[in-house]
Amino acid sequence: MSACADISSEVRRKISILFEEERKRQISDYVREKGRASVQELANHFQVSESTVRRDLRDLEEQELLRRTHGGAVAVMPDDNSEPSFVEKEDRFQQQKMDIAREALSLIHEGDSIMLDSGTTTYYLAKLIRNFQRLTVVTNSVMVAQELANEKNIELLLTGGTLRPETLAMVGPFAERAIASVHVDKLFLATNGFDLEAGLTTPNLIEAATKQLMINSANQVILLADHSKFGWVSFSRFGNPEDITTLITDFISPEAVQAFEEAGIVVTLAGQGGAAQ
Repeated sequence: MSACADISSEVRRKISILFEEERKRQISDYVREKGRASVQELANHFQVSESTVRRDLRDLEEQELLRRTHGGAVAVMPDDNSEPSFVEKEDRFQQQKMDIAREALSLIHEGDSIMLDSGTTTYYLAKLIRNFQRLTVVTNSVMVAQELANEKNIELLLTGGTLRPETLAMVGPFAERAIASVHVDKLFLATNGFDLEAGLTTPNLIEAATKQLMINSANQVILLADHSKFGWVSFSRFGNPEDITTLITDFISPEAVQAFEEAGIVVTLAGQGGAAQ
């Protein structure tokens, strides 16, 4: 009987391990597919305790399958400092980016002077800028310039500069001189990563310098960032959380919303009823 009991105990232990490993695999797949997820969301989805989820996330982070953040986890890119092409980024989270762009559009008013950074979400915003009678737009984005070229009531200013094929952004000394010579009401800013401690980051030093000048040239800085940008830290820092006036995103945990608001940032959740409560 003792031997049978031992065998039964060993079988149960192996089954338990199999279930645990399968759950971890599914959690990893879930976070990779969604881009990020909160501990509470994972606990509800997999019907386990939050303490179990936290333990699983710790193990998965050690395996470099995801990265833990405050209140949850984000998917891991193959190389934090690599940069996918504009087309590759445009294909990711299209609906979320469009929701963010629609929310951003509501902040643009007749007579405004605005700056549109080069990015896929700012490009979606440019697609929506129509029917204004008087608007000034400054941009370093080839794609934004192309989208707004035929809008007769928009005064469109291009920064010039060296074209980066990866982002289709104009950067470098020519772009920097142009940006430093103007001051706009609102900057709609893009980023590769945003973390409360590391700040705003991007892989390229030259593009980071251009973005930093953009921040300095605006009364209001409105960050357009889908959920996949949070928790990422890239090579070049170009701004601090306190530089951001408003953050428009599609999803972040309530804990993250509170942390950003405590940093003085107005948080708006696109597609979820607007301003975070």
